[in-house]
Amino acid sequence: MESNNLWERILNNDERALKELFDLHYKPLCSYVVQLTHNMSESEDIVQSVFVKLWTRRHLINVKTSLKAYLYRSARNAYLDKFRKTKRRDEFLESLKLEAMSHQTEHEDNTIMHQKIEKLRHLVESLPERCREILLLSKQSGYKNKEIAEEMGISIKTVESQLRIAFQKIREGFENDPLFFSLVLARFILEDFPTHSDLILNKLF
Repeated sequence: MESNNLWERILNNDERALKELFDLHYKPLCSYVVQLTHNMSESEDIVQSVFVKLWTRRHLINVKTSLKAYLYRSARNAYLDKFRKTKRRDEFLESLKLEAMSHQTEHEDNTIMHQKIEKLRHLVESLPERCREILLLSKQSGYKNKEIAEEMGISIKTVESQLRIAFQKIREGFENDPLFFSLVLARFILEDFPTHSDLILNKLF
């Protein structure tokens, strides 16, 4: 009942009510999430994001059960969302690694290839969050641009623009290694835009 009363106050834009709710449930929620993440710092970030979302979207949220149950469900969903994003990123990089290794020359050892993959990982992780998520949805999960737009609530043009930005950043990162970037391009772009393959490759070399 206490949480439900706080929710009514939050709906009336009472910031103190949010603070009271935070103090009441923050530590128990962190203890719950850490059982999933096995990392307290990551768990705290997830729980904090739940409260931020609760406040910023308070007039759009429909709490059908108790507010406590809603918070725990939101924390679990936030963890699952983060887990899926991390899994997509890792699968993306592993798939590229296997592709690159299949083209590895006999003069290029595994250490050099590992360095390239780590550099690619850094480039992908350094992309803005939305740009990175669009890239992984498109090239790892196989979403079409229209599906990404619907999933994220953005326009198809925005999806296309973000994908261009992502690959431009990756190309800049490998400007001294056009062969490796061409593997990235062949694996994740040319399959989508075969009519432009010759033009793109001509720009690379």
